[in-house]
Amino acid sequence: MKIGITCYPTYGGSGAVATELGIGLAARGHEVHFISYAQPFRLSGFHERVYFHEVEMERYPLLEHPHYTLALAAAIHDTALRESLDLIHVHYAIPHATSAWVAREMLEENGGLPLVTTLHGTDVTLVGLYSSLHPITRFSIMRSQGVTAVSEYLKEVTVRDFGVPAESIRVIPNFVDTGVFRRDRTPCHREALAPGGERIVMHVSNFRPVKRVADVIEVFAGIRRSVPARLVMAGDGPDRPRAAELAGLLGVADDVVFLGKHAAVEELLSCADLFLLTSESESFGLAALEAMACGVPVVGYRAGGLPEVVSHGEVGVLVPIGATGEATAAATELLADADLWERRSEAARAVAVESFAVERVLPHYEAYYMEVLSEGSAG
Repeated sequence: MKIGITCYPTYGGSGAVATELGIGLAARGHEVHFISYAQPFRLSGFHERVYFHEVEMERYPLLEHPHYTLALAAAIHDTALRESLDLIHVHYAIPHATSAWVAREMLEENGGLPLVTTLHGTDVTLVGLYSSLHPITRFSIMRSQGVTAVSEYLKEVTVRDFGVPAESIRVIPNFVDTGVFRRDRTPCHREALAPGGERIVMHVSNFRPVKRVADVIEVFAGIRRSVPARLVMAGDGPDRPRAAELAGLLGVADDVVFLGKHAAVEELLSCADLFLLTSESESFGLAALEAMACGVPVVGYRAGGLPEVVSHGEVGVLVPIGATGEATAAATELLADADLWERRSEAARAVAVESFAVERVLPHYEAYYMEVLSEGSAG
């Protein structure tokens, strides 16, 4: 198949999954064309049968505000015609599904172009719920020939809040390359991150309010009272200054490392001892899955789709949202008990390999593409 993929190229779960999906599809013999305003951050190096098409933004004084949605529609249309695409797969509903629908309408005289939209989270749990965007979000989802959601939780939210028929949404979970995300990676940065041999606690996110990074600092401060540890904070966002200030107030600033955005998080996770994810909402929890693939137990909040990834009591511990005391106790126990940590670490890796490895999930997308294409040809 010749597949067009549109995603946000910046740091984030939807862009990471879309890029890894495209790379995986190309490795299985498909031709993949990424269409976005910049090269996806995980699309590095040369990959056979993978191409990138940059969306060109024309500048004209009358068009005071950016018109990316229209420019993207034009780019999808042009790429589809030039490369004879069989299908376009967009990740994150707004504005990608809308742009793809416009492109499909433009291509109608050429037979149209089947459209698959994957919902990743805030596109329907936050952005799409804005009163000004809700109608166009629902319209774009309903006009897609195929719709997938990354978790049962996200499917339920979409059905409830957008009135999308449950039978029209296929749940295909996020996935991880367990050959890249593993514990025995070299070089390991443990000596640089924890020069005194401390346990390494890690958090990776975009530092938005929904991630509750202040809770991460609070839990770490509690851990630090019992276990020599260092906290590595990878990522950046609006709540980073608040987190840094709180670390100072709680007296742990010297043991907290703010790395900023980091493209190769697998290098960090491979030497972590515990992953903290204190989000009040998670559509899936890709960062937690990547940590699990590296044999890192997870302590987090029982929110959204995270329980579908992190089996409580097996690969880590999930506590109610805001229960920092419970999270601290669970994290401290894991780090202090070597035998317990080993069991959780092995279980985390096993779940990642057996349920979420890219080679297990990718065929579900291929099969779904074939369904969409066959239904289109039948219609």
